[in-house]
Amino acid sequence: MIKILVAEDERDIRELIAFTLRFAGFDVELTSNGEAAVKKASQMMPDLILMDVRMPRMTGYQACDALKKEPETKGIPVVFLSAKGQESEIQEGLKAGAVDYILKPFAPDELTAQVKKILKELGKL
Repeated sequence: MIKILVAEDERDIRELIAFTLRFAGFDVELTSNGEAAVKKASQMMPDLILMDVRMPRMTGYQACDALKKEPETKGIPVVFLSAKGQESEIQEGLKAGAVDYILKPFAPDELTAQVKKILKELGKL
């Protein structure tokens, strides 16, 4: 089963993402900040990480950078979730090492479709 780590500080959004992805058949783990995501990623070794950009303790960009510096987690693909869709924000996310950028708000079926598309492109689905 595909394992997905979700790092999102807003509980309602985090729970919606978890419900949506579990319903689609994915194994989902949740964290509420970037620092926890870095720790959890090295423990569970997910197939994909969905990470909010703006979070407490460590931003999504900082967490992605930390993951990419560690040999055991550098290969885990990261996708940023953000309400900020400016080109500069997207470029910063991709520069930090993300494979994609999903804009909020999103419909649950759109999120599932995008996650499946990304996993197929990565050869994980």
